[in-house]
This record gives sequence, structure tokens and C-alpha cells, in this order.
Amino acid sequence: MTSLEQIIDDFAFLDEWEDRYRYVIELGKSLPEMPEALRTSENKVQGCASQVWLVTRTAGEPEDPVLTFEGESDAHIVRGLVAIALAIFSGKRASEIARTDALDIFGRIGLIEHLSSQRANGLRSMIRRIKSEAELRLPA
Repeated sequence: MTSLEQIIDDFAFLDEWEDRYRYVIELGKSLPEMPEALRTSENKVQGCASQVWLVTRTAGEPEDPVLTFEGESDAHIVRGLVAIALAIFSGKRASEIARTDALDIFGRIGLIEHLSSQRANGLRSMIRRIKSEAELRLPA
């Protein structure tokens, strides 16, 4: 999987929106295929116009575990957005995920303003789901 730093660097070199769009699709193609058995209603992200599934795995200390995510979408551009979200969040501690402003990162790389309102809402739903998964695993 491509690192967030690499994604940010790559976006810095892409001036045209069409080039950025193609790059997002390429990122989506690099995501491992999610097994059909994991594409369940429990793993489906609500609030996305496209179908998006997200699986969370936990490791490490119970009071601030490391979360890894697996994601999938049936739409090429959304699959790329999933890949970027996983680069932002996967492999981080729950406390770090809860503090991360992913929308700011998507804004800095110049994606938010180019997404349709439906895609932007779906992206927000996916980020909310990831952050709520992290917050559920933190002590009250």
C-alpha cells in the first residue's frame, strides 16, 4: 500500500485535476481485493452512494490499540478515496486516529473541492466510521 507521505508528494506534482483523478483511480487499483465473505451489511459504510465496505482489526494494548483497516468499493474513484483513507488511518493507535483531521488532509492534496457532493458526503461517512471505530476502543 502507498504511504500517505508518498501520496501527498505525488499529488504535489500533479497540476491538472484529470491527472489527480487518474492517480486516485490507480491508488484504488492497488488496494487488495476484499474477500466476498467480508462484504456484509455489518461492514458496509452507511451514507455512501457507492457501496463501501470497511473491516477493522485491532492489535496491541487494549487501552490504546493499533487499528488496521481493510476497505473496498464498487466504484473506481471511491476505491481510490478508500485507499487514501487507509493510508491516513491504518496502522495507527486509536488515540491518534481520533485526533486526525482527515478532511484537512484531503483538502490539502486538493481533492475535496473536486468531489461531487455525494462523493464528499460518502467520504465524510467513511471517515466518521473509522473515527468511531477508534473512539469505541478508547477508555471512557
